[in-house]
Amino acid sequence: MNLSGKLTALALGTAVLAGPAFADFPERNIENIYPWAPGATMAASQVIADALGTELGVNISVVSTPGAGGVKAFEAALARPADGYTIFDGYVAPLVLQPMQGNADWSYEDYTPLWSATSNSFAIAVRADEDRFEDFTALVAYMRDNPGELRYSPGSAGALPHMVAAKVMQVEDVFAQLVPYPEIDVAVRDMRGGVLDFMVTNPGVYNINKADMKILAVLSDLEDSSKTYDGAPLIGSFGVETGMHDLSPMGWNWWLVRKETPEDVVATLREAMGAVVNNPDVQAKLLDMGYVPTLFAPEQYADIVGPVAAELQSGIDAIDWEKQKLDAQ
Repeated sequence: MNLSGKLTALALGTAVLAGPAFADFPERNIENIYPWAPGATMAASQVIADALGTELGVNISVVSTPGAGGVKAFEAALARPADGYTIFDGYVAPLVLQPMQGNADWSYEDYTPLWSATSNSFAIAVRADEDRFEDFTALVAYMRDNPGELRYSPGSAGALPHMVAAKVMQVEDVFAQLVPYPEIDVAVRDMRGGVLDFMVTNPGVYNINKADMKILAVLSDLEDSSKTYDGAPLIGSFGVETGMHDLSPMGWNWWLVRKETPEDVVATLREAMGAVVNNPDVQAKLLDMGYVPTLFAPEQYADIVGPVAAELQSGIDAIDWEKQKLDAQ
């Protein structure tokens, strides 16, 4: 074999040996690190993961990693290589709130967004047979005439549902007695039994307990959020302006990867996820589960997430306002 032939053979052999290093992404399965315990919201993430895996030709598992308000999941994901094989399921609490409270040292700018996935809009609910207030306006009027008399629960004290509820009441200049619960299911039971007058619910809890509750107002400005509560009115229809527009699709999440992830890998993931979230079949599945596809594109990430810290602070301030009102009684 002449020199030219030997060089050609060597080049071909080198290319074969180097083949795996230049393999197209993805060449193995992907994990989505989910920050909460298993439940309806995790099931919604798995719907997206299954569809995304089909687009990419690999399996994508959703791994529940609860703890520390979502911080544990983010820490677990950050410990993985920035190669696109680990996706963060990024909710408001671990992405923005925990850093605000000094529990994490990252910023939303430290991550690269794929697409926003879903929103999990909260709503104000009363017993199905409640006859004291037929709508949200009547509830506010009752609280105004009877300050601090009603008892309500947003679930955990200080969490996002509490912030939103306190903000709504602050705007309306009314307040009620706070009754926190570690599990929102217990609040449903106590509302049904008359211990609570109203509560803040989410679509998953509503779908299971809809025979026992009536929705007075959906705390969102996304039209599809009304559909997840069987056509209940949005809070804006009552003229209530909370100033929390970027949080009004409460509980939205963004699928994220580490900032250092290669651009071609990010492009592949974004293209596939864009196809998934815009797929009518996937959207229908999510809506049936009570979750609204947000359809926020990666280019909107900074505009959507950037203002959230200020809005969260207004919710924290509203909780302080509520406490002052209750202490003054």
